[in-house]
Amino acid sequence: MRHLNTKDEISASDSEATIQFALRRNAMRFVGLSSLLAAFPLLGAETESSSSLRTSIRALLFDVFGTVVDWRSSIIREGRLLAQQKKLQVVWEEFADSWRAGYGPAMNKVRSGELPWTDIDDLHRMILDELVVEFGLDGLSEAELDYFNRAWHRLIPWPDTVGGLNRLKSQFVIATLSNGNVSLLTNMAKHSGLPWDAVFSAELAQHYKPDQRAYLKAIELLNLEPSQVLMVAAHPGDLRAAAQAGLKTAYVYRPLEWGGERFIERNTAGEFDFDADSFLDLASQLGA
Repeated sequence: MRHLNTKDEISASDSEATIQFALRRNAMRFVGLSSLLAAFPLLGAETESSSSLRTSIRALLFDVFGTVVDWRSSIIREGRLLAQQKKLQVVWEEFADSWRAGYGPAMNKVRSGELPWTDIDDLHRMILDELVVEFGLDGLSEAELDYFNRAWHRLIPWPDTVGGLNRLKSQFVIATLSNGNVSLLTNMAKHSGLPWDAVFSAELAQHYKPDQRAYLKAIELLNLEPSQVLMVAAHPGDLRAAAQAGLKTAYVYRPLEWGGERFIERNTAGEFDFDADSFLDLASQLGA
């Protein structure tokens, strides 16, 4: 048997210590690598899930007022044009807000049965007739009132709208799903260059959103399943109702819908399938 001298013993001891250190270090590396690798399947699964979600979507339905178009600035602009012609003194910001504020209560009269089914053009005119008295819009003819009421047919899109819609249209069927009546929506599309593949309205179901029948009628007409359709809106209530009907959902943040005078809090993170700053952002998220 070979006997180690002191130097050999020290060398052997050092070698053993070195080996043990190397083993411990590699073990630590393995644990760290294992932890890292363990995270990758989750990330991969999330990516795969997102990809699967995108590929399952066949059509996009869009809320219109506030989501696609800037109704407030448009109504203010139309009011100022009318004021120049008729020498009217009106705070058009307040007028626009009041006109829009009457929208929900007017629909509720239909929902409650107080009024029969009434399209949005007629509801807008009912509200306008009240505002004419409230704001002192004296001396307007019937033709002038009718033209002003149709200002809602001439709403201007948000700056990202047309470009975003064209990108989305390259990959998906895109259509409206608004409480606005069909003639209003088609005239608006013609006026503002909105490239819809189809125009759907609550008018077709004879039930205003957020009644689920409005969403399901559009899906029926598309001959798709609810899970194949993505509802796009700037209003969480609209999206929650769509989700209850089985649709996928995309929230688009429109902080200036009320002109910046009424702060719109963005507190929807994680609630909807997609969350975007614009239609262009949504197009990127959907791979369009």
